[in-house]
Amino acid sequence: MSDPTLDLTRALIERPSVTPDDHGCQDLMISRLEAMGFQVKRLRFGQVDNFWAWRGSGKPLVCFAGHTDVVPTGPVKNWTSDPFSPEIRDGHLYGRGAADMKASLAAFITSIESFVTEHDNYAGTIALLITADEEGPSVEGTVKVVDWLQKNDIKIDYCLVGEPSSEQEFGDVIKNGRRGSLNGKLVIEGKQGHIAYPHLAENPIHIAVPALSELINTIWDNGNEYFPKTSFQISNIQGGTGAENVIPGTVEIDFNFRFSTAVTDTELKQKVEAVLAKNKLKYQLDWRLSGQPFLTPEGALVDAVRGAIKTVLKRDTRLSTGGGTSDGRFIAPTGAQVVEIGPLNATIHQIDECISADIPKILSEIYRQTLVNLLI
Repeated sequence: MSDPTLDLTRALIERPSVTPDDHGCQDLMISRLEAMGFQVKRLRFGQVDNFWAWRGSGKPLVCFAGHTDVVPTGPVKNWTSDPFSPEIRDGHLYGRGAADMKASLAAFITSIESFVTEHDNYAGTIALLITADEEGPSVEGTVKVVDWLQKNDIKIDYCLVGEPSSEQEFGDVIKNGRRGSLNGKLVIEGKQGHIAYPHLAENPIHIAVPALSELINTIWDNGNEYFPKTSFQISNIQGGTGAENVIPGTVEIDFNFRFSTAVTDTELKQKVEAVLAKNKLKYQLDWRLSGQPFLTPEGALVDAVRGAIKTVLKRDTRLSTGGGTSDGRFIAPTGAQVVEIGPLNATIHQIDECISADIPKILSEIYRQTLVNLLI
Protein backbone atom coordinates (compact mmCIF):
# COMPACT_ATOMS: atom_id res chain seq x y z
CA MET A 1 0.00 0.00 0.00
CA SER A 2 1.57 3.30 -1.11
CA ASP A 3 2.31 6.09 1.33
CA PRO A 4 1.24 9.61 0.28
CA THR A 5 4.35 11.30 1.69
CA LEU A 6 6.67 8.85 -0.04
CA ASP A 7 4.71 9.29 -3.28
CA LEU A 8 5.01 13.07 -3.09
CA THR A 9 8.71 12.84 -2.26
CA ARG A 10 9.25 10.76 -5.39
CA ALA A 11 7.23 13.21 -7.49
CA LEU A 12 9.40 16.08 -6.27
CA ILE A 13 12.65 14.18 -6.91
CA GLU A 14 11.49 13.53 -10.49
CA ARG A 15 11.61 17.28 -11.11
CA PRO A 16 15.33 18.10 -11.75
CA SER A 17 15.36 21.34 -9.80
CA VAL A 18 19.08 22.06 -9.89
CA THR A 19 19.61 25.46 -8.29
CA PRO A 20 18.14 27.94 -9.05
CA ASP A 21 15.65 26.15 -11.33
CA ASP A 22 12.53 25.12 -9.42
CA HIS A 23 11.40 22.97 -12.37
CA GLY A 24 7.76 22.82 -11.28
CA CYS A 25 8.25 21.66 -7.68
CA GLN A 26 6.55 24.74 -6.27
CA ASP A 27 3.60 24.37 -8.66
CA LEU A 28 3.08 20.84 -7.34
CA MET A 29 3.21 22.02 -3.73
CA ILE A 30 0.95 25.01 -4.37
CA SER A 31 -1.73 22.86 -5.99
CA ARG A 32 -1.91 20.74 -2.83
CA LEU A 33 -1.94 23.79 -0.56
CA GLU A 34 -4.67 25.61 -2.48
CA ALA A 35 -6.81 22.47 -2.27
CA MET A 36 -6.62 22.88 1.53
CA GLY A 37 -7.68 26.52 1.39
CA PHE A 38 -4.25 28.15 1.59
CA GLN A 39 -3.74 31.59 0.12
CA VAL A 40 -0.54 31.78 -1.92
CA LYS A 41 1.67 34.72 -2.84
CA ARG A 42 4.21 33.90 -5.52
CA LEU A 43 7.36 35.97 -5.06
CA ARG A 44 9.85 35.96 -7.92
CA PHE A 45 13.06 37.87 -7.34
CA GLY A 46 15.56 37.99 -10.20
CA GLN A 47 15.58 34.50 -11.70
CA VAL A 48 14.38 32.79 -8.51
CA ASP A 49 10.90 31.48 -7.75
CA ASN A 50 9.69 31.69 -4.14
CA PHE A 51 6.32 31.59 -2.48
CA TRP A 52 4.60 32.43 0.81
CA ALA A 53 1.42 30.49 1.63
CA TRP A 54 -0.84 30.80 4.67
CA ARG A 55 -4.01 29.38 6.17
CA GLY A 56 -5.78 30.63 9.28
CA SER A 57 -5.36 33.90 11.12
CA GLY A 58 -3.87 35.36 14.26
CA LYS A 59 -1.16 34.10 16.53
CA PRO A 60 0.86 32.03 16.76
CA LEU A 61 2.13 31.91 13.18
CA VAL A 62 3.82 28.56 12.60
CA CYS A 63 5.93 28.47 9.44
CA PHE A 64 7.49 25.58 7.54
CA ALA A 65 10.55 26.82 5.62
CA GLY A 66 12.44 24.96 2.95
CA HIS A 67 13.95 24.91 -0.51
CA THR A 68 13.06 23.12 -3.71
CA ASP A 69 16.47 23.55 -5.35
CA VAL A 70 19.12 20.84 -5.17
CA VAL A 71 22.84 20.76 -5.85
CA PRO A 72 24.14 19.41 -9.19
CA THR A 73 24.38 15.65 -9.46
CA GLY A 74 28.02 15.35 -10.45
CA PRO A 75 28.78 12.69 -13.10
CA VAL A 76 25.50 10.84 -13.69
CA LYS A 77 27.49 7.77 -14.76
CA ASN A 78 28.71 7.44 -11.17
CA TRP A 79 25.17 7.05 -9.83
CA THR A 80 23.78 3.56 -9.43
CA SER A 81 20.48 4.80 -10.86
CA ASP A 82 19.36 8.02 -12.55
CA PRO A 83 19.47 10.76 -9.86
CA PHE A 84 16.12 12.16 -11.03
CA SER A 85 14.40 8.80 -11.38
CA PRO A 86 13.75 7.95 -7.73
CA GLU A 87 14.32 4.31 -6.97
CA ILE A 88 13.83 2.19 -3.85
CA ARG A 89 16.55 -0.39 -3.26
CA ASP A 90 17.14 -2.37 -0.09
CA GLY A 91 14.62 -0.25 1.79
CA HIS A 92 16.19 3.08 0.79
CA LEU A 93 14.92 5.82 -1.51
CA TYR A 94 17.62 7.04 -3.88
CA GLY A 95 17.65 10.31 -5.81
CA ARG A 96 19.07 13.79 -5.75
CA GLY A 97 17.29 15.74 -3.04
CA ALA A 98 15.94 12.71 -1.20
CA ALA A 99 17.54 13.94 2.03
CA ASP A 100 18.14 17.58 1.15
CA MET A 101 15.29 18.30 1.20
CA LYS A 102 12.42 16.91 -0.84
CA ALA A 103 11.32 14.41 1.79
CA SER A 104 10.88 17.34 4.16
CA LEU A 105 8.90 19.33 1.58
CA ALA A 106 6.58 16.38 1.03
CA ALA A 107 6.20 15.92 4.79
CA PHE A 108 5.30 19.61 5.16
CA ILE A 109 2.37 19.10 2.83
CA THR A 110 1.03 15.78 4.11
CA SER A 111 1.44 16.71 7.77
CA ILE A 112 -0.68 19.81 7.21
CA GLU A 113 -3.26 17.82 5.24
CA SER A 114 -3.55 15.38 8.13
CA PHE A 115 -3.58 18.11 10.78
CA VAL A 116 -6.31 20.27 9.22
CA THR A 117 -8.48 17.22 8.60
CA GLU A 118 -8.40 16.46 12.33
CA HIS A 119 -8.24 20.03 13.69
CA ASP A 120 -9.86 22.39 11.22
CA ASN A 121 -10.69 24.87 14.00
CA TYR A 122 -7.11 25.36 15.21
CA ALA A 123 -6.16 28.74 16.63
CA GLY A 124 -3.42 30.57 14.78
CA THR A 125 -1.83 30.54 11.31
CA ILE A 126 0.04 27.85 9.40
CA ALA A 127 2.38 29.12 6.70
CA LEU A 128 5.07 27.97 4.29
CA LEU A 129 8.10 29.91 3.07
CA ILE A 130 9.60 28.09 0.08
CA THR A 131 12.54 29.15 -2.09
CA ALA A 132 14.59 27.82 -4.99
CA ASP A 133 17.73 29.70 -3.94
CA GLU A 134 19.16 27.96 -0.88
CA GLU A 135 21.82 25.80 -2.54
CA GLY A 136 23.06 28.72 -4.65
CA PRO A 137 24.07 32.28 -3.75
CA SER A 138 21.05 32.69 -1.44
CA VAL A 139 20.50 36.30 -2.45
CA GLU A 140 17.13 36.13 -4.24
CA GLY A 141 15.43 33.62 -1.97
CA THR A 142 14.53 33.47 1.71
CA VAL A 143 16.35 36.71 2.53
CA LYS A 144 14.15 38.58 0.03
CA VAL A 145 10.97 36.84 1.18
CA VAL A 146 11.76 37.82 4.78
CA ASP A 147 12.17 41.43 3.65
CA TRP A 148 8.76 41.21 1.96
CA LEU A 149 7.19 39.77 5.12
CA GLN A 150 8.60 42.55 7.25
CA LYS A 151 7.36 45.22 4.84
CA ASN A 152 3.90 43.65 5.09
CA ASP A 153 4.01 43.41 8.91
CA ILE A 154 3.93 39.61 8.88
CA LYS A 155 5.74 38.13 11.89
CA ILE A 156 6.72 34.47 12.15
CA ASP A 157 6.53 33.12 15.71
CA TYR A 158 7.73 29.53 15.22
CA CYS A 159 9.66 28.25 12.22
CA LEU A 160 10.40 24.62 11.32
CA VAL A 161 13.19 24.33 8.75
CA GLY A 162 13.31 20.99 6.95
CA GLU A 163 17.09 20.71 6.68
CA PRO A 164 18.52 17.20 7.25
CA SER A 165 19.49 17.40 10.92
CA SER A 166 19.70 13.77 12.05
CA GLU A 167 23.09 12.14 12.46
CA GLN A 168 23.20 8.49 13.57
CA GLU A 169 19.49 7.67 13.67
CA PHE A 170 16.43 9.60 12.59
CA GLY A 171 15.36 12.16 15.17
CA ASP A 172 18.50 11.96 17.31
CA VAL A 173 19.48 15.59 16.66
CA ILE A 174 17.63 18.82 15.99
CA LYS A 175 19.36 22.11 15.26
CA ASN A 176 18.36 24.99 17.47
CA GLY A 177 20.98 27.34 16.07
CA ARG A 178 23.85 27.68 13.64
CA ARG A 179 27.28 29.22 13.71
CA GLY A 180 27.95 32.40 11.77
CA SER A 181 30.04 32.32 8.60
CA LEU A 182 32.58 35.02 7.73
CA ASN A 183 34.71 34.77 4.57
CA GLY A 184 37.94 36.60 3.81
CA LYS A 185 39.79 37.00 0.51
CA LEU A 186 43.34 38.10 1.28
CA VAL A 187 45.90 39.20 -1.33
CA ILE A 188 49.45 39.67 -0.02
CA GLU A 189 51.81 41.63 -2.22
CA GLY A 190 55.48 40.94 -2.72
CA LYS A 191 57.86 41.59 -5.61
CA GLN A 192 58.20 39.28 -8.59
CA GLY A 193 61.67 38.23 -9.61
CA HIS A 194 64.01 35.49 -10.77
CA ILE A 195 64.13 32.60 -8.34
CA ALA A 196 67.94 32.54 -8.50
CA TYR A 197 68.12 36.14 -7.25
CA PRO A 198 65.85 36.19 -4.20
CA HIS A 199 67.58 39.30 -2.82
CA LEU A 200 66.13 41.25 -5.76
CA ALA A 201 62.57 40.02 -5.11
CA GLU A 202 60.21 39.54 -2.19
CA ASN A 203 58.37 36.23 -2.05
CA PRO A 204 54.79 36.91 -0.85
CA ILE A 205 54.29 33.26 0.06
CA HIS A 206 57.27 33.30 2.40
CA ILE A 207 56.35 36.57 4.10
CA ALA A 208 52.76 35.38 4.53
CA VAL A 209 53.72 32.23 6.46
CA PRO A 210 54.32 33.80 9.92
CA ALA A 211 51.00 35.67 9.82
CA LEU A 212 49.13 32.61 8.58
CA SER A 213 50.71 30.48 11.28
CA GLU A 214 49.59 32.96 13.92
CA LEU A 215 46.04 33.05 12.55
CA ILE A 216 45.87 29.26 12.44
CA ASN A 217 47.02 28.94 16.05
CA THR A 218 44.92 31.77 17.51
CA ILE A 219 42.17 30.81 19.97
CA TRP A 220 39.39 33.14 18.92
CA ASP A 221 37.03 32.20 21.74
CA ASN A 222 36.13 29.20 23.87
CA GLY A 223 32.57 28.85 22.64
CA ASN A 224 29.77 28.61 25.17
CA GLU A 225 27.00 26.33 26.39
CA TYR A 226 25.48 26.00 22.93
CA PHE A 227 28.37 26.59 20.50
CA PRO A 228 31.82 25.08 19.98
CA LYS A 229 34.77 27.46 19.83
CA THR A 230 35.21 29.50 16.68
CA SER A 231 37.01 27.79 13.79
CA PHE A 232 39.43 29.45 11.34
CA GLN A 233 40.16 27.51 8.16
CA ILE A 234 42.10 28.31 4.99
CA SER A 235 40.24 26.99 1.94
CA ASN A 236 42.37 28.12 -1.02
CA ILE A 237 45.90 29.40 -1.66
CA GLN A 238 46.85 30.61 -5.13
CA GLY A 239 50.19 32.02 -6.14
CA GLY A 240 52.84 31.73 -8.81
CA THR A 241 53.10 32.25 -12.54
CA GLY A 242 53.29 28.57 -13.41
CA ALA A 243 57.00 28.82 -14.12
CA GLU A 244 59.49 27.02 -11.90
CA ASN A 245 62.02 29.87 -11.91
CA VAL A 246 59.82 32.86 -11.04
CA ILE A 247 59.11 34.24 -7.59
CA PRO A 248 55.46 35.36 -7.68
CA GLY A 249 54.38 38.94 -7.08
CA THR A 250 51.27 38.11 -5.09
CA VAL A 251 49.60 35.26 -3.23
CA GLU A 252 45.84 35.00 -2.73
CA ILE A 253 44.42 33.25 0.34
CA ASP A 254 40.76 32.44 0.94
CA PHE A 255 39.72 31.69 4.51
CA ASN A 256 36.58 31.24 6.56
CA PHE A 257 35.45 31.66 10.15
CA ARG A 258 32.61 29.56 11.53
CA PHE A 259 31.98 31.60 14.65
CA SER A 260 29.93 31.35 17.79
CA THR A 261 27.88 33.89 19.70
CA ALA A 262 30.91 34.36 21.97
CA VAL A 263 32.53 36.69 19.41
CA THR A 264 31.29 39.15 16.77
CA ASP A 265 32.27 39.40 13.13
CA THR A 266 33.63 42.90 13.86
CA GLU A 267 35.96 41.52 16.53
CA LEU A 268 37.20 38.78 14.18
CA LYS A 269 37.95 41.31 11.45
CA GLN A 270 39.84 43.55 13.87
CA LYS A 271 41.95 40.67 15.20
CA VAL A 272 42.88 39.45 11.72
CA GLU A 273 43.84 42.91 10.54
CA ALA A 274 45.92 43.45 13.68
CA VAL A 275 47.92 40.28 12.92
CA LEU A 276 48.53 41.40 9.33
CA ALA A 277 49.61 44.86 10.48
CA LYS A 278 51.95 43.42 13.13
CA ASN A 279 53.67 41.38 10.43
CA LYS A 280 54.07 44.53 8.28
CA LEU A 281 52.39 42.99 5.28
CA LYS A 282 51.22 44.91 2.24
CA TYR A 283 47.82 43.45 1.54
CA GLN A 284 44.27 43.80 0.30
CA LEU A 285 41.48 42.10 2.25
CA ASP A 286 37.85 41.77 1.25
CA TRP A 287 35.29 40.44 3.73
CA ARG A 288 31.96 38.73 3.06
CA LEU A 289 29.57 37.87 5.88
CA SER A 290 27.45 34.85 4.89
CA GLY A 291 25.39 34.88 8.06
CA GLN A 292 25.34 35.73 11.74
CA PRO A 293 25.10 32.98 14.37
CA PHE A 294 21.64 32.39 15.76
CA LEU A 295 20.22 30.45 18.67
CA THR A 296 16.75 29.41 19.77
CA PRO A 297 16.97 28.58 23.49
CA GLU A 298 14.89 25.85 25.02
CA GLY A 299 11.28 26.99 25.07
CA ALA A 300 7.97 26.53 23.27
CA LEU A 301 9.28 25.45 19.85
CA VAL A 302 12.14 23.27 21.08
CA ASP A 303 9.79 21.62 23.55
CA ALA A 304 7.14 21.06 20.87
CA VAL A 305 9.59 19.39 18.46
CA ARG A 306 11.24 17.30 21.15
CA GLY A 307 7.81 16.25 22.40
CA ALA A 308 6.73 15.27 18.88
CA ILE A 309 9.81 13.11 18.38
CA LYS A 310 9.26 11.49 21.75
CA THR A 311 5.62 10.75 20.89
CA VAL A 312 6.35 9.32 17.44
CA LEU A 313 9.75 7.65 17.92
CA LYS A 314 9.95 7.22 21.71
CA ARG A 315 13.38 8.84 21.45
CA ASP A 316 15.15 11.63 23.31
CA THR A 317 16.64 14.31 21.09
CA ARG A 318 19.91 16.19 21.37
CA LEU A 319 20.21 19.89 20.54
CA SER A 320 23.01 20.96 18.19
CA THR A 321 24.33 24.10 16.51
CA GLY A 322 26.89 22.28 14.36
CA GLY A 323 27.13 21.99 10.60
CA GLY A 324 26.97 24.64 7.92
CA THR A 325 24.63 27.55 7.42
CA SER A 326 20.94 27.35 6.56
CA ASP A 327 18.20 29.79 5.64
CA GLY A 328 17.30 29.86 9.31
CA ARG A 329 19.94 32.58 9.54
CA PHE A 330 17.61 34.95 7.67
CA ILE A 331 14.51 34.09 9.70
CA ALA A 332 15.90 34.04 13.26
CA PRO A 333 16.90 37.75 13.31
CA THR A 334 13.22 38.68 12.94
CA GLY A 335 12.64 37.30 16.43
CA ALA A 336 11.22 33.96 15.35
CA GLN A 337 12.06 30.77 17.20
CA VAL A 338 13.77 28.48 14.66
CA VAL A 339 14.40 24.73 14.79
CA GLU A 340 15.73 22.49 12.02
CA ILE A 341 14.38 18.95 11.88
CA GLY A 342 14.80 16.59 8.95
CA PRO A 343 16.25 13.28 7.70
CA LEU A 344 19.76 11.91 8.23
CA ASN A 345 22.47 14.07 6.69
CA ALA A 346 24.90 11.23 5.92
CA THR A 347 24.49 11.32 2.12
CA ILE A 348 23.55 14.92 1.38
CA HIS A 349 25.26 16.38 -1.73
CA GLN A 350 26.81 12.97 -2.44
CA ILE A 351 26.57 10.51 -5.31
CA ASP A 352 23.68 8.08 -4.58
CA GLU A 353 22.00 10.41 -2.07
CA CYS A 354 19.39 8.41 -0.19
CA ILE A 355 17.19 8.05 2.89
CA SER A 356 15.39 5.14 4.45
CA ALA A 357 12.11 4.77 2.56
CA ASP A 358 10.06 4.97 5.76
CA ILE A 359 11.46 8.39 6.73
CA PRO A 360 9.00 10.59 4.75
CA LYS A 361 6.00 9.06 6.53
CA ILE A 362 7.61 9.30 9.98
CA LEU A 363 8.77 12.87 9.35
CA SER A 364 5.22 13.81 8.35
CA GLU A 365 3.94 12.36 11.62
CA ILE A 366 6.50 14.39 13.60
CA TYR A 367 5.56 17.62 11.82
CA ARG A 368 1.86 16.90 12.40
CA GLN A 369 2.44 16.25 16.10
CA THR A 370 4.49 19.45 16.35
CA LEU A 371 1.51 21.39 14.96
CA VAL A 372 -0.69 19.71 17.56
CA ASN A 373 1.73 20.67 20.32
CA LEU A 374 1.84 24.30 19.19
CA LEU A 375 -1.72 24.96 18.02
CA ILE A 376 -4.06 22.66 19.94
